[in-house]
Amino acid sequence: MRVLYRYLSRQIYGATALVLLAFLGLFAFFDLVHEMGDLGNGGYQIQHALIYVSLSLPSRAYELFPIAVLIGTLYALTTLARHSEITVMRASGLSTRGFLKVLGRTGLAFVIITLILGELIAPRAERAAEEWRLKAMSSVIGQQFRSGLWLKDESYFINVREVLPDTSLRGVRIYEFDNRSALRSISEAEAGEFVRPDRWHLKNVVQTVFSTDLATIRRLPEMEWKSSVNPDILNVLLVSPEHMSMPNLVLYIRHLAENRQNTDRYIIALWKKLIYPLASLVMMALALPFSFLQNRMEGVSVRVFAGIMLGILFQMLNGLFSSLGVINSWPPLLAAVTPSILFLFMALAMLWRAEAR
Repeated sequence: MRVLYRYLSRQIYGATALVLLAFLGLFAFFDLVHEMGDLGNGGYQIQHALIYVSLSLPSRAYELFPIAVLIGTLYALTTLARHSEITVMRASGLSTRGFLKVLGRTGLAFVIITLILGELIAPRAERAAEEWRLKAMSSVIGQQFRSGLWLKDESYFINVREVLPDTSLRGVRIYEFDNRSALRSISEAEAGEFVRPDRWHLKNVVQTVFSTDLATIRRLPEMEWKSSVNPDILNVLLVSPEHMSMPNLVLYIRHLAENRQNTDRYIIALWKKLIYPLASLVMMALALPFSFLQNRMEGVSVRVFAGIMLGILFQMLNGLFSSLGVINSWPPLLAAVTPSILFLFMALAMLWRAEAR
């Protein structure tokens, strides 16, 4: 059994690695083509686009990993079936349960890799990629400190205590400097909302204006503020729930709960982060029935194509159930686990049918 495990795992690991590399190369090309439209925007050049795409690869790998596992396992097993090696293994006493055990042991490595990508590598790499792109395209630079979010916009330095999920602001301080770097004014607003392409609507503003001899304080119920800072930039700096690490998700969910805000989207994202690594095991179980098909008229390419379609369907269902869960206030665990459960039932049904034949 140990020899068989090593042989199967070597075949599956090799095929999965090749499939993942192929997918990453393909998506890197598409991402680079997409970035070409922004060349010349600020200081954004081809070298910046190449680095940005390279830093985005860990996130791509995390998203594509279950599909790569499905196609890689399917390719490896169907290739063995073509050479009658699967038939020999089954004739030698290896049952379907035995195959599942071998695949389960092999898949543990995929589970660990997915966890490492999703928790340690992808979140940091994506944040670095977006900050790199932002710095290359404009002078607006952000960094997260304990005092909140800090941004620079021409002669303004902006401090935001909280950026809410809808990109509205809480606790805004705007420091305006003149061309001699002397402080001209400080504006403190209770809240801010983006209303037009270059306008923010600030509420309950206390503005302190400095002159040579004195400081004047004005209180305004509302004020419009013109700035190149926009929700797209804030979305870059406020990492999306799907790409946050689990500890950060837990902290942010606690923060939202303490402020009596809706946490459904983030709880669903947390459950997805917990369940997503196990999707590789489901994909391997789904690939197994294809290797039991004895119809040699169906080439490996046909079954690989079927695997690609199943992988795309899995990703679509993952996004669909997450959105439906938020819209319809479904239990977060149900919204996160349903696609994997559906595919697990599909794998068991296909195994039962293959055994019955």
